[in-house]
Amino acid sequence: MNLNNKSLPLTIKDIKKAYELLEGKVRKTPLVKSFYLTSKTDGEIYLKLENMQLTGSFKFRGAFNKISHLTEEERNKGIIACSAGNHAQGVALSARLLRIKSKIIMPSSAPKAKVEATQGYGSEIILYGDTFDDAKDYCAKVRDETGETFIHPYDDVYIMAGQGTIGIEILDDLWDVETVIVPIGGGGIISGIAVALKSFNPSINIIGVQAENVHGMKASIDAGEIVSNYTAPTIADGCSVKVPGKLTYEIVKELVNEIVTVTEEEIEVSMKDLLQRGKAVVEGAGALATAAILSGKVAKYVKDKKVVAIISGGNVDLERISSVCEHFFGNEVK
Repeated sequence: MNLNNKSLPLTIKDIKKAYELLEGKVRKTPLVKSFYLTSKTDGEIYLKLENMQLTGSFKFRGAFNKISHLTEEERNKGIIACSAGNHAQGVALSARLLRIKSKIIMPSSAPKAKVEATQGYGSEIILYGDTFDDAKDYCAKVRDETGETFIHPYDDVYIMAGQGTIGIEILDDLWDVETVIVPIGGGGIISGIAVALKSFNPSINIIGVQAENVHGMKASIDAGEIVSNYTAPTIADGCSVKVPGKLTYEIVKELVNEIVTVTEEEIEVSMKDLLQRGKAVVEGAGALATAAILSGKVAKYVKDKKVVAIISGGNVDLERISSVCEHFFGNEVK
């Protein structure tokens, strides 16, 4: 696969520029070998711990890169964003550091920890609707009324480029990686990582993971056009996106080898194992990649290979962690 022959909306040059801009602004997160997951599979499994990024998720990378490129006029209007929580925190902290006024529309179902953290960074919060897509529609209405500058959560070249810096960091630590497994919501993180890694080595397998309950990107790839998919809420709230982005869809269609889905039970097992065996506090969306590994659904991409699973975030309510533990251990946790 020769990326030079493809007219994709994102290039490795965009990602390298983002990497230079973000140096010293974001944390280079740890890439650690998981002896537990390695022992449970036929591969060598590493975890890219973006739950240890500033704001507790990868989203800070893209948000800071995007907001840094705003014009003076766009900054003066103030910025507005919609988010289930992690993009909200990335935008809020970036706006605070760059001294720009920010407003975030979040669904009423957003985890309490994410809402409180976003408020803590100084953003004005408006809760609206039950789902991310409800909040997104309302955000567009508010933006039209106020003229504030919209910061898209995933379908933006600067956002995707910022997330793609994760790929460069992976190569810095494990240049001979063979498979990278990435959660998908709207598609920003997998688009950035796919361009970064396949520009270096087109034979690297890029595998996406979504929840069975909400998998707009997989449904769209299967249909050959952008469609909506939502059957029920998911514990992976950070990836609960019914309709993928137009730009991200084009990149995923070209560069992602396969997308698999996992059940709510499989996500909870992954959260529990990461907490108990990996000593990592991980939210549902952050546990998607390891859920795919533990369920055996990506076995052919893991067998005899060096594999990186992206742990995309750790912003989870203590009540959610408690309910997951209760599910598996019952009276043992009381």
